[in-house]
Amino acid sequence: MNSEGTPHDPKKTCCTPERDGAPAPNAAGASGAERCDTAGAGAGVGVFQRIRTGALDGMRLIPAGTFLMGTDGDYGFAADGEGPMHAVELAAFHIDATCVTNEQFNAFVNATSYKTESERFGWSYVFFGHLTPTQLAKSVRSTVQGSEWWCRVEGASWRHPEGPGSTIKQRWDRPVVHVSWHDANAFAAWAGKRLPTEAEWECAARGGLVQKRFPWGDVLEPDGRHAMNVWQGVFPTRNTAADGHFGPAPVKSYKANGYGLYQMTGNVWEWCFDRWEPGYYRVSPPGNPTGPARGDQRVMRGGSYLCHESYCNRYRTDARSNNTPDSATTNLGFRCVRDV
Repeated sequence: MNSEGTPHDPKKTCCTPERDGAPAPNAAGASGAERCDTAGAGAGVGVFQRIRTGALDGMRLIPAGTFLMGTDGDYGFAADGEGPMHAVELAAFHIDATCVTNEQFNAFVNATSYKTESERFGWSYVFFGHLTPTQLAKSVRSTVQGSEWWCRVEGASWRHPEGPGSTIKQRWDRPVVHVSWHDANAFAAWAGKRLPTEAEWECAARGGLVQKRFPWGDVLEPDGRHAMNVWQGVFPTRNTAADGHFGPAPVKSYKANGYGLYQMTGNVWEWCFDRWEPGYYRVSPPGNPTGPARGDQRVMRGGSYLCHESYCNRYRTDARSNNTPDSATTNLGFRCVRDV
């Protein structure tokens, strides 16, 4: 949406670009969880299962009930299937108050020796504004056509967000990034949890409010205050960081919503369990929908620090996007849920 309120129709690469479709190389000594979850169509990976074994520390209870999902507004993207607005009934569930952090993901890797798909591919996508001239010269192999701000960086991974020479040592409280859907699913299984369904994610993001654009209401910056981490300035060339952040922010940088959940919009995109289908809302069941039975891509929700009203206003509770389950970028993370 531009400053006059007219929706744009940006390419999805403004959100997160896709990998080129080649399978990730097998890693020596890959864990059993990795072998299962990177298979894509492996047993259990694509099948929704209720999980009630994970610890509840740091989680919030979302009560059972009915909420209005999607939107009939004209401020979004019809091609994304954001409507029609429809009533959805959900069972109660617990959800992480924050995105999974680098510290939490590090504990998972230490316990399992898991290797992410970015590590096995040997590269991941990084926003060009986060790269030094030296990194641009040495590590960038190509850019995404039409969205040249996305760079394929050799050696970029969750441990090295901008590639060789970068580190997460000062970023333990920031969301883990460069994780694919398969990676997120593997972490969730290890933690005794699962990824949220798209309906669960939206219900939680709304924080008990009815048909509001953001987790706190309809105004982007209430009382002139920044309420989430999104692009400030002119995308993609000038970010003033007026909201205090140029990249991923610590997971509790802004006020929690009505359910006690932090940064459900902005900061980083979040993987959901569901397969992607733009017309799904027209055929989804009214109770506990878990997404289409088939599809090559998975749903992402919430927008990221790269979203801006002039180009992509998907930093809304009702906005949707998608990517292949092996894709990973510097603005894509996740949080988990556990059934009651």
